[in-house]
Amino acid sequence: MTAETRPPVLVTRRLPQQALDRITAVCDMTLYDGEDAMPRGRLLAEAAGKAGAVTLLTDRVDEEFLDAAGPQLTIVANYAVGFDNIDVDACTRRGVLACNTPEVLTETTADTAFALMMAAARRIAEGDRFLRSGTAWIWGPLMMLGQDVHHATVGIVGFGRIGQAVARRARGFSMRVVYHDTARPPAEVEQELAAEYRDLEDLLRESDFISLHTSLSTQTRHLINAERLALMKPTAVLVNTSRGPVVDEQALARALARRQIFAAGLDVFEREPEVHPGLLACDNAVLIPHLGSATVQTRLAMANLAVDNLLAGLQGRRPPALLNPQARDPEPR
Repeated sequence: MTAETRPPVLVTRRLPQQALDRITAVCDMTLYDGEDAMPRGRLLAEAAGKAGAVTLLTDRVDEEFLDAAGPQLTIVANYAVGFDNIDVDACTRRGVLACNTPEVLTETTADTAFALMMAAARRIAEGDRFLRSGTAWIWGPLMMLGQDVHHATVGIVGFGRIGQAVARRARGFSMRVVYHDTARPPAEVEQELAAEYRDLEDLLRESDFISLHTSLSTQTRHLINAERLALMKPTAVLVNTSRGPVVDEQALARALARRQIFAAGLDVFEREPEVHPGLLACDNAVLIPHLGSATVQTRLAMANLAVDNLLAGLQGRRPPALLNPQARDPEPR
C-alpha cells in the first residue's frame, strides 16, 4: 500500500467511529451497517476483490470465503481474541495473514467472569427479577440463601491470560485457586498466584466455583458434559466466559433444573444468539448476551488493535497479533 493507492477492505460490522476513521483515511471501506450478523451470501459477495477484511466471530472465514475473496486478499483481522471462525490453515496455504485481538480484553473479561460468579452465588439476578415482579415480601432468615465466595475454592479451566487474571481477583477474596490446563505456566506464575495444578476431574470434584477460560477446539467441545457435571458439588457454581460450545447446554440445563449444581453464570452459548430453552427456564442460571469485553474502553482497544493488524498487513509489515507468521511463505496455490 502506497500513498497513491487505497486498497479495498471489508468491515463486517460497525466498529467504534475512531477505528473506522483510521481505516477510511487510507482505504476504500465497504461497511456492513446492520445490527445482525452479515448474511452469508452478502459476506461472500462483498469479499470479492478485497485486499483486507475485519471480521467478527459470526463471520466464517473458510475455503469458500477465501475463494470468494480471490487472490488479492492479504489479511483477515478478527475483532475477537477467539478465532475458531477462521480456518487458519487455509489462510496460511493461500498466504493470507490471520490476526486476532488478544491481551486488550484480558482484564475486562476477567471482571465479567467474577461478576457472573458473584451474581450466581448470591442470586443477584434472581433477586432483581423477584423485586420487579411486585411479589409481596418481608425479610427472613432463610430468604434466598446463596453461597459464600470468600475463602471458597475456585477451579480455573484454562490458565492463560484471562484465567490468571481471574486468579488474581480470587486472591483478593481469600479464595483458594486450583487450575487445569494442557500446558502448565512457569513455576513462578503458580507461586505468584498460589495456584495448584489439578487434573480436570479432580478440579471439578474439589472446586466450589468452576470458571472456564479455554479456547474452543475439537478437544474442548462439550468439555463440560453430563458426566463431568455429575462430578461437581451440589453447591458448585459454573461460570463460562470462554466459548459457548465448551459446555453441553442441554446437560447443564438438566443439572440446574435438578439442583445437581447450585447455579451457573453464562456469557456465551452453544448456538448464539440462541439460548437453550431449558437454561431460560432456570432461575439459578445468570445469562448475559456475550458481554465479556463490553466496555467502552475495551471495545475501542479491540477495534484499534484490529485496525493495527489490518493496516500493517496491507502495508507489508508484520501485524502485532499475527496468528500465522508462516503465511508469509505460503505453499504454492
